[in-house]
Amino acid sequence: MKIAVLGTGNVGQTIGAKLVQLKHDVIMGSRSADNEKAKQFAQQHAAANGTFAEAAAQAELIFNCVSGGAALQALQLAGIENLKGKILVELANPLDFSKGSLRLSVCNDDSLGEQIQRAFPETKVVKTLNTLWCGLMVNPQRIGEGDHQLFMCGNDAAAKTEVMKLLNTFGWNPLHIMDLGDITGARGMEMYLPLWLRIYNTRKNGTFNVRLIEEGTSNN
Repeated sequence: MKIAVLGTGNVGQTIGAKLVQLKHDVIMGSRSADNEKAKQFAQQHAAANGTFAEAAAQAELIFNCVSGGAALQALQLAGIENLKGKILVELANPLDFSKGSLRLSVCNDDSLGEQIQRAFPETKVVKTLNTLWCGLMVNPQRIGEGDHQLFMCGNDAAAKTEVMKLLNTFGWNPLHIMDLGDITGARGMEMYLPLWLRIYNTRKNGTFNVRLIEEGTSNN
């Protein structure tokens, strides 16, 4: 599959490398075609690189791996026509440190996932992977047998099914992927990040996740 990865940071690099390992045709998108990190990634992994628009235009599926504050602008640069009808795997979190301490730029009655879906109504936005450190995104078995939870939401059921199949190739057992319903599920997923960061700052280790254990059921 031809897959675009928008963003050249740790998340984009990690996701892109996993997709290359899985034999997908990957193009890393950034603001400029001569972005050094994107060019280095392309050379190292026998992939391609280009602008956000070039990457999105060539792709069948897109991963949004830019920071939350830059997500809407980056997707506008990618182009509404280049995203039309395609699945957008949305990983960004609306983290805002501008006032010195962590806050969310949008929460409670809205979310970044919803903002993106409204801005691109003909794009199939699937929010997932945003509650994890990037090393776990592509290798859930780093914790035990990988029997911990991944969350997902979005308005298009078929798109969520396709993303679930792709995540299965990352090592995620479909039994551990919880569909939270439509895109409004992104509110809770994004609001988990302040707790995630507090745990991370306390433990100094991002290799952790949550596991749902319900009364009267097995631990699986």
